[in-house]
Amino acid sequence: MSICVNLLYFDKFFKMTQNHLCDNNRENNLLYEDLTYKVIGCCFEVYNVLGKGFSEVIYKDALEHELKQNKIPFKRETGFVIEYKDIILDRLYICDFIVDERVILEVKAQENVISKNSQQLINYLAVTKCRVGLLINFGESSLKYKRFIL
Repeated sequence: MSICVNLLYFDKFFKMTQNHLCDNNRENNLLYEDLTYKVIGCCFEVYNVLGKGFSEVIYKDALEHELKQNKIPFKRETGFVIEYKDIILDRLYICDFIVDERVILEVKAQENVISKNSQQLINYLAVTKCRVGLLINFGESSLKYKRFIL
């Protein structure tokens, strides 16, 4: 499956001159395949036990437990500085999880958020220089996820 991402103002991060990035290379699409499958498996376990209807923080707490149980290294709610022109902004950009220093994991618990929150995950990938991101939504009638590769 290829992922096409509208970059708009991300040219300086990716040193591209085009307005979009399409990763059609199968090798890149499978980047960190084992790790992302394990993480998605942990998410399915959380969803199978809790189901739909809890707040994001409950799913994050349960997911933290699953990641620990499966010995998957992660950091939760890590903040990153944002440069604006020649200054560092006062507020940090905080992502939900960084898994094994390689994958950004963003958790949502609302209906129809996958398409709405794609840009947020792309921002996290740009700021952290990670190449793979997972957007997980526990707020649907079944677990929904989308894998991003930059």
